Order: sequence, then structure tokens, then C-alpha cells
Amino acid sequence: MLTAHARRRPDQVALIRGERQVTYRELVGLAEELAAALDGLGLDRRQPLCVPAHKTPETIALLIGAFRAGYAVLAPSPELGSAARATLAAQARCSRTLTVGAQGVLDTAPVTPDEQAAGDFDFADPAATPLLLTTSGSTGTPKIVPIPGDGFDRFADWAAGRFGLTGQDTLLSYAPLNFDLSLLDVWTALRLGARTVLVEQESSADARHLQDLTDRHGVTFVQGVPMLHRLLVQDGAVHPAVRTVVFTGDALPEALLRQLGTAFPGAGFHNVFGCTETNDSFIHDADPAAAGEQTPIGRPLPGVRALLLDGEGRVLDGPGTGELLVTTPFQTAGYLQRSRNEGVFVPAPDGGAEVFYRTGDLVTRDAEGLHRLRGRTDFQVKVRGVRTNVQEVENVLAAHPDVAEAAVVAIPDQEAGYRLHAQVTRRPGTSLTSLRLRSHSAERLPRHAIPSSVHVGDAPLPRTSTGKPDRNLIKAARQKGNPAGPPWRTKFAAMWSPSSSTERTRPI
Repeated sequence: MLTAHARRRPDQVALIRGERQVTYRELVGLAEELAAALDGLGLDRRQPLCVPAHKTPETIALLIGAFRAGYAVLAPSPELGSAARATLAAQARCSRTLTVGAQGVLDTAPVTPDEQAAGDFDFADPAATPLLLTTSGSTGTPKIVPIPGDGFDRFADWAAGRFGLTGQDTLLSYAPLNFDLSLLDVWTALRLGARTVLVEQESSADARHLQDLTDRHGVTFVQGVPMLHRLLVQDGAVHPAVRTVVFTGDALPEALLRQLGTAFPGAGFHNVFGCTETNDSFIHDADPAAAGEQTPIGRPLPGVRALLLDGEGRVLDGPGTGELLVTTPFQTAGYLQRSRNEGVFVPAPDGGAEVFYRTGDLVTRDAEGLHRLRGRTDFQVKVRGVRTNVQEVENVLAAHPDVAEAAVVAIPDQEAGYRLHAQVTRRPGTSLTSLRLRSHSAERLPRHAIPSSVHVGDAPLPRTSTGKPDRNLIKAARQKGNPAGPPWRTKFAAMWSPSSSTERTRPI
């Protein structure tokens, strides 16, 4: 399809990064050169290649070239440390780690084989699963997720149809290239012959830069985590060219949804829910004018089956709350590491023929079949003996009109079992304090669920490689006695300033 785009519309812009604009002819030409260079290396095509997912046109061309040359590609976050990346590459049995510079020059480095590390891992089939993504690693070592080629085709067809995407669209790509959101805003866009504006990692927190990119390039489709949308609406910015807004990855506060309605006057709004293992599985068409305290995740996509299991593992019929299991037309067959699949990819609990993925998400379904996210099974902790859902506490904090984003973590405590700590970023121009936020919480939460310590500041929350709040970093920093700093600073650097406040009380 890329070759067809390069032949029919060679001067159509495919990728924009900074001041650079790369046409389909240039992209395909570089991909062919890199594919020829890979052919010349004489590598075993049964072994994947490791390509750190730098968000550049050259890296995208290298990925295309590797696919064309018949290789599967492991695309880990470029922010991973060298030791972690080497471990992942050895586990996947990669033969080389490849990077490509701004001039299109290929650089290769051999991967040191480690049969002990790779022993529990399947071989990747380049014909069936050409792309290997990784999870964020926020709960431990990143898991390698093979992305099936036919699953991507089905997803791209659904996304193009559902959002009315064509080769005339311009998509803003905010998420890292190694995140599954790129399957839509990069790979589906290229499949259609559309344009993608690549947001540079170093500018991802610059509101004015993001707003300028969106308006200067006539972006029509915006997809991202709530942090992106907060930046795009900052200072009352308005983006009349955008016609589709997708929010995903984290709960969207009511106040922010209302702001989006003003900032994107000509757009439709969609809450999309899914994960790397299954790709998108739910969608909800949101109305900013009717925003409630929590935006539903909606209803299953066509071809998706969703089940809720109660605490005894029984399938719930009708309304109720339970752990969400899904099976989608786009999902992976399982992690590359076989031992991680047990109990996660499971036979249909209702006797069907499908394989279901246990999401670990707690979801409520109402009488009309609308689903709402309540938290995660692994975010359930006991505070003073009372079971507490940490994400429900986050939702209450995020509902305060002066809160831009909030994260709550459970800190082990000898007296209480766990105590809750909240780290909050206030909206620009507000004077929110921890005392005011605790008063807000006390009016809406039971006593055991009120955070015993609250840090309020102006800096963004630290992020994982996929753009979600890094709760592990926040927890580790709090246990050291400091709030967690933003991701571009030393990991455990303190973030004290006259405009930030922290309050600690005894656990209730």
C-alpha cells in the first residue's frame, strides 16, 4: 500500500517532524534502501531485529524496511536503559540492534545471545507477527507482546471506518512510537496515505508548541492521554480544524471534557478503552455538554466480547461489577514469554470457543449495557482493614475543578496496613492547596479512603514510557520522603517550591 501511495501521489507528505516534511516517495525510497542494506547483512530471518523506537521518520522507514525484508521487529522504548534493552533483545532472540541516523545511515550492533534468558520465550514468526511491542513495565519487567499482522489489518479497517479517516486527514501522533496508540495515528495513517505529525519527545510537555503544531498543520484527528488534551486546551486555545478527538489511557475528568467541547468546536469526542494485549475493545461517544463525574468506557466494539466475573469467578449476567475479560478481533495470541500467559489468556468462562484476556480491570455494567471503569484488581488495598479502591480515590481528586491530574498510591504502613498518598498537579493559575483538596475529599469519600498525605504542585506527574502516570516512581519517591519529580529530571529529585504544598496527617 505504501508503494502504491508513492506511485500515485509521490509528493503527498507522509510524516512531519519539526520543520521536516517527508513525502511518500522519500519514505518508501529510504525504506527500500534500508531493506537492501538488511539483505546485505545476511542475517537469519528467523531471528527478530531490535529497533529502539525513536520517533523519527528514519526509524519508521527502518521498521518498514525490516518488514519488507522479512524480519520481525522488537520495538522497545528508546528510554529503556541499555541493560534492560539488552535483556529484552536476548529474550526475543534478536540478532542485531539497529538504529538509523538523520542521514539514513544504518548502525548495527550484535545482540549477545542468552539461552537461559530466552529459554521460556517462543520464537516470533515474522509472517504472522511482524511487530513486537512491549508493555510499559510499570508493574515489573516489560512484557513482549507480538502484534498479529491480520489483527492490525482488521483494526485499521475498523478505525478508518469508525472515525471516517481518509488519505486527506492529518493525524497528531503524541504517544511514543512503541506505544500501541501508534497503530492508529502512525501505521493506520500510512496505510491510508494520510499525514502524521510526529510530536518530538522533548516537546511533549510544551503546550504552545503542541497547539502550534495542531493549528499550523491543519490537524484533523487528535488521540492521546488526558495530559495531551490538558495541554491543547491551555490558555483558552481553540482548534477549529480538528474533527475527531479521542481520549484514552486514563480517566478523563469532567472539567477537562467540558473544556474540550470549547477548544474543539467542530469535533466529535470518543473515549476509547483497550490495552496493548487486545488493542481497542470499548468506545463511548462523549458529549461535553452532558459531562458527568466519570466518562463511561462505553460498549464493546464490533466483534468484541466482554464478560464480567464476580469475586467467585462466576460470569455476571446483566448489571453488576466484576473483573473484565475481553476477546477482540485484534488481540495477540499471548506474550512471547510462555509462562506469563497462564491465567491471563484463558478459555472462555462461558464455554465459548474464544480465548479471553483477563484485564485486571474492575468494571461496572448498567442495565443499558454501558460500562464504567471502577479501578483495577491490583489497585485494591486494605486501609485499616477496609478494602479501598485507589483509582476511585483518584477519580474523586481529579473531579476538583482546580486539579489538572492526580495519582494516588498505597504506601505500606505498620499501623494501617496501607496509607494513601496523593500527588496532584493543579491547573495553571489556580491556588489549590492540600488542605482544600482534603476538604473536597472528606465530602465525597469515606474516612478510610481520604489520603493521609497530599502533595499539590505545578509540575506534571512523572510518566511511564507510554505516557501514563508512573505510580511506581511516585510511590518510591514518597517512601524516600520526597514527591516524584517530572520525568526529565533526576528520578527522585525533590520538587519543592513556594507554589507547592504537602500535608501529612496520621492515618485515620
